[in-house]
Amino acid sequence: MAMNHLKEALDSLKDTGVRITPQRHAILEYLINSMSHPTADEIYKALEGKFPNMSVATVYNNLRVFREVGLVKELTYGDASARFDFVTSHHYHVICEKCGKIVDFQYPGLDEVEHLASHVTGFKVENHRMEIYGSCPECASKEVH
Repeated sequence: MAMNHLKEALDSLKDTGVRITPQRHAILEYLINSMSHPTADEIYKALEGKFPNMSVATVYNNLRVFREVGLVKELTYGDASARFDFVTSHHYHVICEKCGKIVDFQYPGLDEVEHLASHVTGFKVENHRMEIYGSCPECASKEVH
């Protein structure tokens, strides 16, 4: 499945005239395979051994390109570092307030919220986001002891 996402993402970049460099390919592949919503620094650290001449700025610049093309969402929560999420579908996030872990979940029933908001306010609604906060199972089990 991840290979299909990677091929579609690379095709999407090509269609918009973005050149596919080995670094872009690796960053995109890392994002697709990562379930942790990594920061730019985490991506850099994961790939620096493979690309010793790559800088953190290279990672940020590529993430910006991916965001502009619509392949990646930048997630900003409070004062924490921005995290990046490969966009495959509408989904929401549950965030651990203790360790910062972010987990995806889907709830299609909320899609009608956009329609209702548009109807009530007259806005042309583009999208929405929802975040749920709590303690992940690992952090919750530490609290019990």
